Amino acid sequence: MRTMIVSDLDGTLLDKEHKVDAFTAETLQTLAAQGYAITIATGRHFLDVRGIRAALGVPAHLITSNGARVHDPEDREIYAENIEPELARALMQPDVSSGSLLNAYVDEGWLVERECEELVGVYYKDSGFGYQVCNLAAHSGEGIAKILYIGEHQALTEIESRILARYGDEVYITFSAHDCLEVMAPTVSKGHALTAVLARLGIDAEHCCAFGDGQNDIEMLAVAGQGFVMANASPKLKAAHPNLPVIGSNEQHGVASQLRKMFNL
Repeated sequence: MRTMIVSDLDGTLLDKEHKVDAFTAETLQTLAAQGYAITIATGRHFLDVRGIRAALGVPAHLITSNGARVHDPEDREIYAENIEPELARALMQPDVSSGSLLNAYVDEGWLVERECEELVGVYYKDSGFGYQVCNLAAHSGEGIAKILYIGEHQALTEIESRILARYGDEVYITFSAHDCLEVMAPTVSKGHALTAVLARLGIDAEHCCAFGDGQNDIEMLAVAGQGFVMANASPKLKAAHPNLPVIGSNEQHGVASQLRKMFNL
């Protein structure tokens, strides 16, 4: 049976500059040539991740928007789940989002309530992916894969508490980073999406190894037969999977080094 290799991007597969390094790209290219299946699983937008996959130089399934979208290596959409429009509209009102920079992902791109050029400078240097300013409070709520709140962690924990108190059973909510709180439909997660990809390819979960560093990787590592936690992982991920092995950090090319060790490269 084929083996699946699935990895998060930021803080996991990408370096500290959020770029693909040559050592990692060469490792994955070698494994892909040997027949291993590869999946990228990230909170990033599909349009952004296509460019990262191209930089890695491998055919890979893409789990994006924390599992709200799944595409095959030829960019065919095989799964999509949006937030219910009425709920999306409520989540984008100031009484919920106050204290943060409000963002939303739709198929056409990335919407932000106001200019924030530093966002592009940090994460999207290579891909060229960028946002469009939009009055999100007046948005119809149609076609929204996920809503993001960016800001100081304390402010985001307050937003999280407000959302859980009002809509706890209607959302999947997680931190993708210390400064980024994200909300999706309740059936969405990287783990749910990974299950769908494995079923599509006929790969047993026991033949899947997964790598992650964030709270939004908890479900994905639970699905995989072999899960690995980055040294730089969030405390919430480490607490959720205390028995999983901890490998090198993303700055130490931890994923590529572990894969070379596992598959005798």
